[in-house]
Amino acid sequence: MKAVFFGSPDFALPSLEALLSAGHEVALVVSQPARPVGRKAVPTDPPVARAARERGLALLQPATLRDDAALAALAAPRADVFVVAAYGKILPQRVLDLPRHGCVNVHGSVLPRWRGASPVQAALLAGDAESGVSIMRMEAGMDTGPLYAAATTPIGEDEDAGALSRRLAALGARLLVETLPGIASGAAAAVAQDDARATLCPKIRREDGRVDWTRTAEELVRRSRAFSPWPGLFCFRGAARLKLGRVASRPGVAGREPGEVLEAGDVIVVACGAGALAISELQAEGRKALPAAAFCRGERLAPGERLA
Repeated sequence: MKAVFFGSPDFALPSLEALLSAGHEVALVVSQPARPVGRKAVPTDPPVARAARERGLALLQPATLRDDAALAALAAPRADVFVVAAYGKILPQRVLDLPRHGCVNVHGSVLPRWRGASPVQAALLAGDAESGVSIMRMEAGMDTGPLYAAATTPIGEDEDAGALSRRLAALGARLLVETLPGIASGAAAAVAQDDARATLCPKIRREDGRVDWTRTAEELVRRSRAFSPWPGLFCFRGAARLKLGRVASRPGVAGREPGEVLEAGDVIVVACGAGALAISELQAEGRKALPAAAFCRGERLAPGERLA
């Protein structure tokens, strides 16, 4: 099949590679524009755009898909199918209408659970036992289209969003290339989702990583996994921002206020709304990550202090 591929982050790379390896013609790659990255705000292409350049594929990075110029560029290849994997923008209806076999999305959950921008993080935040991927025929609604295929996988006990996303990306890529021949021949039937079972997940913001010590320790552990590698779990000691790494839940101590430091040694233990959070590694903003013991020695953190 001749395809136009839409994708931006690392999650989309296995699907692009799978299309090429399976012999499909990728006539055009569409990715987000370069964004400023780091303290020096260096304009940086997303991973899919870099991969397209390295492979010599035609690349389009439009600021919008809603103008006539973008529509003309997308129509020019006369593609059989548009394949979308974590592109990062909603496709307008007139874009969805262009390819003769429609637009196919590789989504990081088993729909209708976790429609939206953060399905991997949502599954971890909710404590789901399993996750998976869906191959969906796109329509105007947010992840509401009928499904061609889906596959599930257990979530590891300590698996974080980065590791789970990589596994789902590979699983989705395999399912995509298994599904496309049936779409091309007309043999693949897309089954409507059960809207009554739908759950939604919003885009993750940097501020979502801030610790609310009134939450349970178990919940904070889930948030640490969900927000790794970005935005991370962080709190404040005075005005200093601290990123928390390698956390675990522990039994709490009666009568202690959420945010109070209970232990400051090989691990730092902080009281939560229920239970306590044991922190093995911390990173002050602009510095390298340190084991808890080294942080306590250097920063003189002591039991009885309050973190915010």
